[in-house]
Amino acid sequence: MVTPQEQVKPDVRPWPALWALVLGFFMILIDSTIVSVATPAILTDLNSDVGTVVWVTSAYLLAYAVPLLITGRLGDKIGPKKLYLAGLIVFTLASVWCGFTGTIEMLIVARVFQGLGASMMTPQTMAVITRIFPPDQRGRAMSLWGATAGVAILVGPILGGVLVDSLGWQWIFFINAPVGVIGFVLAMRLVPDLPTHEHKFDLIGVALSTIGLFCLVFGIQEGQKYDWGQIKGPLSVWSLIIAGLVVIGIFLVWQARNKGEPLLPLTLFKDLNFSLANIAITTVGFAITAMAFPLMLYAQEVRGLSPTRAALLFVPMAVISGGLAPFVGRLTDRTPPRFIAGFGLLCCSASMFWLSKAIEPTAPIWKILLPLALLGVANGFMWAPIGTTATRNLPMHQAGAGAGVYNTTRQIGAVLGSAGIAVLMESRLAANLPAAPGGGGEAGVGGGKLPAALQQGFSDAMAQAILLPAAVLIIGLIAVLMFTKPKHLQRPADAPVAAEAG
Repeated sequence: MVTPQEQVKPDVRPWPALWALVLGFFMILIDSTIVSVATPAILTDLNSDVGTVVWVTSAYLLAYAVPLLITGRLGDKIGPKKLYLAGLIVFTLASVWCGFTGTIEMLIVARVFQGLGASMMTPQTMAVITRIFPPDQRGRAMSLWGATAGVAILVGPILGGVLVDSLGWQWIFFINAPVGVIGFVLAMRLVPDLPTHEHKFDLIGVALSTIGLFCLVFGIQEGQKYDWGQIKGPLSVWSLIIAGLVVIGIFLVWQARNKGEPLLPLTLFKDLNFSLANIAITTVGFAITAMAFPLMLYAQEVRGLSPTRAALLFVPMAVISGGLAPFVGRLTDRTPPRFIAGFGLLCCSASMFWLSKAIEPTAPIWKILLPLALLGVANGFMWAPIGTTATRNLPMHQAGAGAGVYNTTRQIGAVLGSAGIAVLMESRLAANLPAAPGGGGEAGVGGGKLPAALQQGFSDAMAQAILLPAAVLIIGLIAVLMFTKPKHLQRPADAPVAAEAG
């Protein structure tokens, strides 16, 4: 065991270490965004349907989310550098496996292993930031961490479009092999070996959280496929959803009563900002994941854009997000986070409501680009203040646990966003294309540009689906507006007020 004062050696160079970790984090995020562009190609090539092909993303996100609580703690125990490197190996090998698969089922299995690798890597990046950067510099560090998401949103879809158009969808996974090797070498050289802490592992908690989340997500995502009725024998969609909620409830009770070291340290939530940041990032993860599917399907199925041209729609969003990151990072270190994050979430929700109005079969492209540019402003202002606020007040020995919880809630939001948008898209397609075979929802999907007679109904379905993430973000907006002022800002900011009151 070590004390907080012993956490970082004087010779540690935090910025080179952060850049090395950001490369791996960048690869993980690219692999989330790149698949949305390739979805129509995978759907056609592997003879799948919308409900099944969305599991290519959902399986990855679920395998990513569930272990994060334990991988965050494991990083504290064996060292964040060692676990990060192990996760990078798993992720890279699984990426190659994904490229060689020939069936949708095997691709989903390979994506599960890819998600496991990502879950080993992600908490370590955030824990290292917390442990090697002083509080007054963490805003800038977290801004770089958050800006990585904005750049990945640009590079992922465009790179995916180019690879799908020129080499095939398999290369969106093969490209990870050289990046993984470079990331491994850089992390070995630049990331410091930080002191470790002894931890016990809550295996009962792992089992309960895994079973609960799987039942809940599977029930939500497959509900439309089984018409919200029986799946097989006595097993029904609603029994799965209810069972998932019950098991998650049992998990929370177990965490509260566990006398040892619980998987989810509920004491972390005594910090109000940590609790509110987790609510906010859940809604952000939900929204960012959910909106990509209907937008990419609209761009390729209705507008007839190639994967590359469809991905170029994200350019204004990512450029603006990346350009704002340094400014927002400096602002985050000296401004109460409720104002910065609140502005970001307000812009994010507004952009998606706006986008739902802009999606029409004959809408000029610039009408689609404007709300996406506003989404870039939102991305620039959301990630850094929410992430920094979540961990800023936590003690050093809980850095890994806090990062694990934060990333878990973000990924749970992404999983639920993927599942929820799949249900809503299928439902809206069935309602707007009632004459199509098989319930109408998927006629022609994945087979190139839709016939003119189906384009309006398909556009309406995608526009209506985007209203879901727009509405969910309002919850996150309320949460960030309740942030309290961080400890490192309280004395300087409160002194003039106290003097004036005197």
